[in-house]
Amino acid sequence: MFTNRIGKRVYRCPLLALIGLGVVWAQGAQAVPQIQTWETPTGAEVLFVATDELPMVDIQVVFDAGSARDGSKPGLASQTSAMLTEGAGGLDADAIAERVEAVGAKLSTGTDRDTSSASLRSLSDADALEIAVDTLIRVLSAPTFDPGEFERVRQNQLTALRLAEQDPGDVGRKALYRAIFGDHPYATDPSGTPEAVAALTTDDLRAFHGRFYGAGNATIAMVGALDRAQAERIAARISAELPSGGPPAPLPAVSELEQASVQQIEFPSSQTHLYLGQPGMRRGDPDYFALYLGNHILGGSGLVSLLMEEVREKRGLSYSVYSYFLPLARKGPLMMGLQTQNAQADAAQEVLLDTLKRFIEQGPTDQQLEAAVKNITGGFPLRIAGNSKIVSYLAVIGFYDLPLDYLEVFPDRIRALTTEQIRDAFQRRVDPSRLARVAVGAAVESVENSAAVAPQPVSPTATGDVEQNLSATQDLSATPAPAQGAESSAGTSTSPTPNATPSDKSGAAGGQG
Repeated sequence: MFTNRIGKRVYRCPLLALIGLGVVWAQGAQAVPQIQTWETPTGAEVLFVATDELPMVDIQVVFDAGSARDGSKPGLASQTSAMLTEGAGGLDADAIAERVEAVGAKLSTGTDRDTSSASLRSLSDADALEIAVDTLIRVLSAPTFDPGEFERVRQNQLTALRLAEQDPGDVGRKALYRAIFGDHPYATDPSGTPEAVAALTTDDLRAFHGRFYGAGNATIAMVGALDRAQAERIAARISAELPSGGPPAPLPAVSELEQASVQQIEFPSSQTHLYLGQPGMRRGDPDYFALYLGNHILGGSGLVSLLMEEVREKRGLSYSVYSYFLPLARKGPLMMGLQTQNAQADAAQEVLLDTLKRFIEQGPTDQQLEAAVKNITGGFPLRIAGNSKIVSYLAVIGFYDLPLDYLEVFPDRIRALTTEQIRDAFQRRVDPSRLARVAVGAAVESVENSAAVAPQPVSPTATGDVEQNLSATQDLSATPAPAQGAESSAGTSTSPTPNATPSDKSGAAGGQG
């Protein structure tokens, strides 16, 4: 839904039938559910899959209302989203929580750079579903933004930001985003900055909600024990109560880095956190599959990746090292990182860079490609198993206007790639001579001297953000991100039942697409 709407479209998706929804071959006949799409009378795009495997309904409503829309007020989108469940439609926060708990449902909200969203999981029982959907509608359409509740939420966020300033991983990732994206809206973390969050008002939140939570700016994804008529009624109800208004103008393009940059951030730690990156790829990128599969081999497959073999197994320089692409509406980052002893930061960075350069020059071997393809396609069924995962993928497909057969053709697109195609994509899209680099820890002279660009000292107190990424914008093909490079979701959740899991980005299921 980023640049255009797809209108009404129906696509038969056997892969979802056989794997994602648990439907199997029966007496020689294949059950083939449909991804159905339509537009509500007030302009929201809907993607729906009917399945009666569980008496559950999962709904995600996604808006082009991420932190990239914060403008001059970092943290605005995140604080707006966080306040939705703190009072709405005549209900205070306790009443919302009690309503959700009474019917065994789960309601959560969250924000990342591209989107803000709300997710609902409910029993399909008519009475329970009615209460759950009504609560979702109130939360999305009529938040009260009570000043007292906002002050509490704001103080919680300010505390989180102060704690983040003491985490070298958070400090480094925020600094790297700024180095990669410069003055682009993606440079600022969704959680905002202490100064900006402290200055926000409830009027700011109301204005943001009115502008970006409109029906014409919404994608509604539904999976569960509903028929088409029921799904249409629910989607129409949700859409009808939202503010009027269409999508905002597209975000500006992300500029490529003109040269390398290096930052040495002094931090009282025996470990140095190293982060390297540059603009990578966007959602729907023509090089997506080649870059994804190549990165899986390079640094996205855990212990068997090339980076792990060279940095950890052969040299013992770091417990973990990784790389991943995070495609967004515009080019998201390619990020690489590791944590090592201060005295080994020099050697660890050199090995990481040498491994990257060699991979770009030579590409993967036939054996590496074969192993990666087997790993990805063999584990693929688990990555899309369950309604909560499927509804997140439907939201991704709708929001980013990906093909409706994306899940079905994904394994074949992976199998079709050659070593030459992967090498060509990396040679065209990844430039080691223009990487942004950040080192957080004790001074590392070799980091400062390893590039022609002079180091730029940065105070940790100026980088107090936390990296966040909402599950609704994730995709099934993400490289598993280790803890020090993982993207976490900013948001709130109301759920009394452990089995009512939110639409999640499971390790191999989030981040790319």
